[in-house]
Amino acid sequence: MTETRSETRGTSVIVNVLDVLRCFTVQNPVVGVTDIAEQVGLHKSSVSRILATLEQEHVVERDEETRKYRLGVGLIAIAGPLLANLDVRQVAYPILGDLREATGETAVLNIWDGSESVSVEQLPSTHLVKHTSVMGSRYRSGLSATVQVFLANEDPQRCAQLLANSEIDLQGMATEEYLARLEFVRERGYAVNYGETSKEEVGVAAGILDHRGELVACAMTAAPFYRIGADELEQICSSTRTAARRISTRLGYQQEA
Repeated sequence: MTETRSETRGTSVIVNVLDVLRCFTVQNPVVGVTDIAEQVGLHKSSVSRILATLEQEHVVERDEETRKYRLGVGLIAIAGPLLANLDVRQVAYPILGDLREATGETAVLNIWDGSESVSVEQLPSTHLVKHTSVMGSRYRSGLSATVQVFLANEDPQRCAQLLANSEIDLQGMATEEYLARLEFVRERGYAVNYGETSKEEVGVAAGILDHRGELVACAMTAAPFYRIGADELEQICSSTRTAARRISTRLGYQQEA
């Protein structure tokens, strides 16, 4: 009987800890002891003890100014094995749907195979005239939006090798000029192909990062050139970047403050 009561008590403690952790949400990432106590139905002293233990393990961290708590990087270590096995295509799919709805254009997911950008998911525009490609299409043009993003985040030596061996088609652009362009892409976090690979196409791509902060894919919006003016391009850039950030967050990436 004593063993049973002890087991029940232990289970209750675990449930309380999980209830406390569930109080931290995307909408409310920073929460105080009082708010947590009200949500989970525990005394504030009990919540404080749980948070103190979690803070020691870096699962939560306390903001020194507000004295409230947020989730800590220790949680990433715990969730790492799960996050590492998440299928980026599965995670990205509903967000690509939101991207298509926001822009009205085709939303695409691309991955990098070491020398080419490969499309692995595509949600076509609902417009009668749209820009689409065959699933699994490969791109090696240096002016392709996704290739720009991947190369901007590639190991510098590997990038130099790809350019030196002409594995990436620069379409007449000088290597020095192209490397400067990649630096610009790296700084702003997205790339634009405004009719450069094809006079009929506009592409905007933004990188997707996993829980390790490593680039694993690109979200891209593709559209017919004639439909995209300056205002439309700005909106597509914003929406594509937002979609990439959302997918990154779902994969466990923590945005810098």
